[in-house]
Amino acid sequence: MLDDRARSLLKTLVERYIADGQPVGSRTLSRASGLELSPATIRNVMADLEDMGLIVSPHTSAGRIPTPKGYRLFVDAMLTAQPQALGGVALEELSAVRDQLQPDQPQRVIAQAAQMLSSLSSFVGVVTAPRKTSVFRHLEFLRLGAQRVLVIMVAPDGDVQNRVIFTARDYSERELVEATNVLNAHYANLTLEEVRERLKAEVDQLRGEIAVLMQAAVQVGTEALAETQEQVVVSGERNLLGVQDFGHDMSSLRKLFDLFEQKTELMRLLDTSSRAEGVRIFIGGESRVVPYEELSVVSAPYEVDGRVVGTLGVIGPTRMAYDRMIQIVDITSRLVGSALSQR
Repeated sequence: MLDDRARSLLKTLVERYIADGQPVGSRTLSRASGLELSPATIRNVMADLEDMGLIVSPHTSAGRIPTPKGYRLFVDAMLTAQPQALGGVALEELSAVRDQLQPDQPQRVIAQAAQMLSSLSSFVGVVTAPRKTSVFRHLEFLRLGAQRVLVIMVAPDGDVQNRVIFTARDYSERELVEATNVLNAHYANLTLEEVRERLKAEVDQLRGEIAVLMQAAVQVGTEALAETQEQVVVSGERNLLGVQDFGHDMSSLRKLFDLFEQKTELMRLLDTSSRAEGVRIFIGGESRVVPYEELSVVSAPYEVDGRVVGTLGVIGPTRMAYDRMIQIVDITSRLVGSALSQR
């Protein structure tokens, strides 16, 4: 555990390094901290913090910089920003955000949000498009021919999915109508997973042929959703070229741009964030999805009509103004959710 003196010096060091981007020496730390400590005392505290892995001294400087572990302690225990406060984000910036998020098309809102996250942070903005609901309002079977049935599934928002299934035997129009009526009467407005579980429990109460048809419908519905599932929009990758922390490390930059291009790993990270409440921060290699010591991710889920449907965030260097990033991400998530809920 750190005593109050060590905590104060670490907090000051992190804040100075975030602001200036230069290793912080004992003399600067003494002036900035406001503590009446001798240079020798400060050096001793710095040595203790270095032994704990919270700071490190670059080879080219006598000053110290925070490690990812030091940033983590700073964010968890020393950051004074309130996620819902507007302090670090100018009101004119927020007004511009509100004006741009027009709820005419979800994809346009998502693209605008990614661009604004990038613009406000000066780093990379990432947003996942809203996940489609797995709830169906109405389902219908239509006979196309021998052993071919069209499944029409209508979601509560009016989205329609059509899929053809190939059956083991031919179904009559009467059987298809019966299956349609049973599904709509007893399973409408449930998620496909809930329907699947109920069918397992109630299969003995249904006619075998009808149960098989209903299970096939649930399967193709699940596959249809998977095919159209959320995409991630990335904006501002080139901003990383201007970050002094790794702007000249072309090997790391190539890996990062590969990550942004493939997007699969980003989806994994943002999916993890969608299961958390509020803003979540990954520092250094903590996320294992963006496994770079020089990078941090600040993310938050966004809701539409009270349901979490996606995630957004900022990816930038570990030397970022976390209080401002928290505000940017938190406020943007609320604005995106509000814009999409107005549709």
